[in-house]
Amino acid sequence: MSRTFAETIPNGLTYAQAGVDIDAGAALVERIKPLAKSTRRPGADATLGGFGALFDLKAAGYDDPLLVSATDGVGTKLKIAGETGIHDTVGIDLVAMCVNDLLAQGAEPLFFLDYFATGKLDVEAATAVVAGIAEGCRQAGAALVGGETAEMPGMYSGGDYDLAGFCVGAVDRRGVLPNLAAQKSGDVLIALASSGPHANGYSLIRRVVARAGLDWSDPAPFAPGATVAQALMTPTRIYVSSVLPLAKAGRITAGAHITGGGLIENPPRVLADGLIARFDWNAWTAPPVFQWLQEVGGISEIEMRRTFNCGIGFLLVVPPENVGQVLTALIDAGETAFVCGQVARAAKP
Repeated sequence: MSRTFAETIPNGLTYAQAGVDIDAGAALVERIKPLAKSTRRPGADATLGGFGALFDLKAAGYDDPLLVSATDGVGTKLKIAGETGIHDTVGIDLVAMCVNDLLAQGAEPLFFLDYFATGKLDVEAATAVVAGIAEGCRQAGAALVGGETAEMPGMYSGGDYDLAGFCVGAVDRRGVLPNLAAQKSGDVLIALASSGPHANGYSLIRRVVARAGLDWSDPAPFAPGATVAQALMTPTRIYVSSVLPLAKAGRITAGAHITGGGLIENPPRVLADGLIARFDWNAWTAPPVFQWLQEVGGISEIEMRRTFNCGIGFLLVVPPENVGQVLTALIDAGETAFVCGQVARAAKP
């Protein structure tokens, strides 16, 4: 049997003794290869193992595209995953936070890469995370073309891990959103319902759960039949399949992904100068999870609106003449969609 170089040196150290298990990393790659393969799409064969990944824009059907990129993470929702062992949904969150951002530019997600950093690699937990990433990619129509696993003892404690995601999409040069020139006062705001808090506000959510004296395994007061952890680990909804056809057809002039900053800070990012989003706050009832958070946490209304999505995960700006078509298409695609306000002229100072 051959000997390693370290074995020929008295008291020689190995990477494993320093806390990094190369064999575990190799085992993880083998486990996730079929997951990546399941996300194949035109333009990418989604194979792992090289130093980089190629994507063929022509094979994807583009002649004059603009590339759009996005990166994001999952935040402290990962703390709940680590404390409860629920690792199979945060990967969906990771993809959703990136692809929904691309969607707000009118872009089709093409390929995705992830970064998984941990103190001690748990192959089972990491495989569950990547399985969620693959599921998110399938929902978004993006190929999982690669990623990086970093085992960094001393940087992270034990099995704690962090995630980052990177997605590239494409949009026809004439189809970039928002279309600021086409927006006008009287345009309609259409909301697409969220699946819960998505991946925002979890530092505050964890404080509220602690204030309520609840354990993660306790029944959720706001979600009958689920534990607190199960309810709060519901993954972010991915809106690509329902909204992208409307964007490509020119039915909408803007889309806003409602993430950090909530309904206060995100809509202005997609509106032309001089226009504001005027919500009809009576048009919908915030889901029970948000009502519970506000009541138990003693959170003000304005703080709720600027921290959480309050039940709206994605917001569309739609010309009045397209509202009927857009609502019908969204509902047929399985979305809960409703008119929640309109675009108005900002008051002059």
